[in-house]
Amino acid sequence: MTQSVYGLRGIAVAPHSLAAQSAVAVMREGGNAIEAMIAAAATIAVVYPHMNSIGGDGFWVINGPNNRVGGIDASGRSAQAATRSWYANKGITESIPFRGGVAALTVAGTISGWGAAHTLSKNYLDGKLPLSRLLADAIFLANNGIPVTASQAMCTEAKRRELDGHIGFAESFLPAGVAPKQGALFKQARLADTLTHIATKGTESFYRGSLAKSLASELMQAGSPLTLKDLNSHQAKLIDPLSVDFHNRQGNSKLFNMVPPSQGLISLMILGIMDRIGGWDTDPEGAEFIHAQVEATKLAFGVRDQYLTDPAFMKVDPQSLLSKASLDNLAARLHKNKAAPWGNKTSPGDTVWMGVIDKHGIAVSFIQSIYHEFGSGVVLPTSGVNWQNRGCSFSLKPEHVNTLEPGKKPFHTLNPAMAQRSDGGVMVYGTMGGDGQPQTQATIFNRNMRFGDDPQQAIERPRWLLGRTWGQSSDSLKLESRFPEKTINSLRALGHEVEILGAWDEAVGHAGMLIRHPNGVMEGGFDPRSNGAVASF
Repeated sequence: MTQSVYGLRGIAVAPHSLAAQSAVAVMREGGNAIEAMIAAAATIAVVYPHMNSIGGDGFWVINGPNNRVGGIDASGRSAQAATRSWYANKGITESIPFRGGVAALTVAGTISGWGAAHTLSKNYLDGKLPLSRLLADAIFLANNGIPVTASQAMCTEAKRRELDGHIGFAESFLPAGVAPKQGALFKQARLADTLTHIATKGTESFYRGSLAKSLASELMQAGSPLTLKDLNSHQAKLIDPLSVDFHNRQGNSKLFNMVPPSQGLISLMILGIMDRIGGWDTDPEGAEFIHAQVEATKLAFGVRDQYLTDPAFMKVDPQSLLSKASLDNLAARLHKNKAAPWGNKTSPGDTVWMGVIDKHGIAVSFIQSIYHEFGSGVVLPTSGVNWQNRGCSFSLKPEHVNTLEPGKKPFHTLNPAMAQRSDGGVMVYGTMGGDGQPQTQATIFNRNMRFGDDPQQAIERPRWLLGRTWGQSSDSLKLESRFPEKTINSLRALGHEVEILGAWDEAVGHAGMLIRHPNGVMEGGFDPRSNGAVASF
């Protein structure tokens, strides 16, 4: 078992080591955690291009001065032209395709989040580092090349036939007409130029100005309904995160996560339900723990499917769904000795989660995504921006809670988690993996807070996933093969449809966790299923 990493002046975790190192380099130069995360976000967009892009969305949860918690919603709305009739006129009536210009129907918001974060840093944390410094690593790596990871190589080869007919994909991701091999040097010169433009002109240039005009023109040529007006109208939004109390042996912790359209509500709900039931916290790899969490997940997903969408279209206050009465009611419905029926279709997804904590206790939980691997598959020819396909999660059924409307935010699996611990410390944690995100968050949180695992141990233990993984239609309960046979047999006896994954399967996500203890010691764990690392000093 790998040991957790420790630090005193700054710590960062990312699913790629170069992104974690970018964050720590900024803190070594006197930068704060927010500045460090901007640098990591830019670098991860270059070094993990199959998982995220500046053509995607982002969410931030921040533990600020005096433990005041805030957040940034940097997700984009659907195009004003994106109506159900627009798709019907193209013969699309059942569901929005995952790929192509018709899937690129929402504004990419992540760059606006970088800008909002940079402003917060300057206004509230006396941040001094310019955007040109924060994007410098990403620009260098895009220009000079990155070593291709096994994850990128395998993902490109698996998806190339599906994607190489879409505008710009082959030119960008298939150098010499083939998927790059692990360890090959992969350059992104056009993306480097775009990042240089943003570093010089500011993040606003992505939505207003010459860059925005180029993006809009090439999106139109790709068949997207997005226009320059849609880009012009976009702004990141400062928010107050959702919260719930959680009880553990040391006292009460307060947990935070992102507001809708993120499913942060669901992540908090799972932990809130588990907090109300007993008998599961004796074995971090035992059937009792897994069963309790899987059943809590089913209940939470039922609430999600009924209510969760763009908050402007929600019929209930999302914080009210985390009230004591609401969680008590859900917990009372959980069957401790029998698996409830499960017929839902869950969504796999590609994302990156990262965390940073600085010496002042400023902590950032951040997530950035293009939804499916390579997003829409559309890579804009001039800018080299791979545009997300988050909008394909909209339904074309008028009665659906997440039905498509112009100017609406789609449902997001993305949710960055944070906890103010009962001992006075602060924790940031999260993962990639679509609907696996709330499940893995609950797993590693409980292993640390209830079972006493250190962050690295909590992440390295075998994990599970209720629902689909990439390329599979099965919604079974999938367990890594490292679980004890007793656990697997007990879960089957409880009525779970169990499938066995590989020993260290990427399908269960790339998790990470950082803690700043009350004495100032920082501790972190990364996921060996990724190319990640914890960097500290």
